[in-house]
Amino acid sequence: MAETDVKQEYRDAYEAWQKQLTGLHEVFLEGGRLDPVRLKGLLNRESRAKRRYDSARLHLLGIEEEDITEDDGDQD
Repeated sequence: MAETDVKQEYRDAYEAWQKQLTGLHEVFLEGGRLDPVRLKGLLNRESRAKRRYDSARLHLLGIEEEDITEDDGDQD
């Protein structure tokens, strides 16, 4: 993947995650109300967007996801 594609993938993933995070903040920090089904959908969308962002960030930094899983047990 070209460097500009990697950067654009990161920007797109970040913007998508921020959009979903704003929705969560409206509910949890601003007192917004959602019925349980819509809240579950919001949480799922934010979670998927965060995973996409994390993956794009690692890709931008040149870190493979397998490298991360190997190091998980070594944290103090």
